[in-house]
Amino acid sequence: MNTIIITIIVSLFVAFILGVLLGLFKKIFAVQVDPKVQAIQDVLSGGNCGGCGYAGCAAFAEAVVKGEAPANGCIAGGASVAAKVGEIMGVNVSAQKKVTILACKGTNECAVSRGSYNGIKSCAAAALAINGTKLCSFGCIGYGDCVSACPFDAISMGEDGIPKVNYKKCVGCGKCAKACPKHLFSIVDADIKGSVALCSNRSDNKPSIKKNCSVGCIKCGICVKKCPEKCLQLVNGIPVVDYTKCTSCGECIKACPDKVLELAQDIINK
Repeated sequence: MNTIIITIIVSLFVAFILGVLLGLFKKIFAVQVDPKVQAIQDVLSGGNCGGCGYAGCAAFAEAVVKGEAPANGCIAGGASVAAKVGEIMGVNVSAQKKVTILACKGTNECAVSRGSYNGIKSCAAAALAINGTKLCSFGCIGYGDCVSACPFDAISMGEDGIPKVNYKKCVGCGKCAKACPKHLFSIVDADIKGSVALCSNRSDNKPSIKKNCSVGCIKCGICVKKCPEKCLQLVNGIPVVDYTKCTSCGECIKACPDKVLELAQDIINK
């Protein structure tokens, strides 16, 4: 009985000594953190999406305080978070909400399959192994790497085999763009207005484009010719719009024989 009591007393004494030592070590080796860093971290979205260019919200907060990152750098947080961070830092900031647009309409119905693929069901793996699952080597592979990468559950795979973006959830963090091996996603301002090409096929082989995908851009240039504002040009075979000139008149969309072009605002506001 005495042995048990002595053991308990010794254990409590050792625990007390260890607690005191841990407290001392914490004070001695404590790293001083600027209170602004924690204040900024508290108002961030907490998604750790990396859209700001840093490993996570904590790293971004430290960078802002050090002057290495802009106060409006939290893409996921948008204007409201930018304003709060600016208030903490004592600066006036503004932020534009961003979203992503997929530049491919190559659904299972429109794009011809390359054949049966038995490898790892990942876009990155399929791209490395056979350059994609479709005869159009620029098209969406369809295994949903973008879906897995999205930290905001804003992308899902449609029954037609290509990703669908939920613009109520999308914050334009860019994770999908980084995950896509075909580089099919573009990050744009949420209030963008003007036509956008939903095709990324840069091949100049017109017959094969039409054969491989019924909605592929065949580089006919009719959209460029029909644009009354002269704000369209073909760059590497893809229609590119100068949004400082585009009036969303829709003439290029009407002229396109394969309906490659759509108004960005219609896509985002569906």
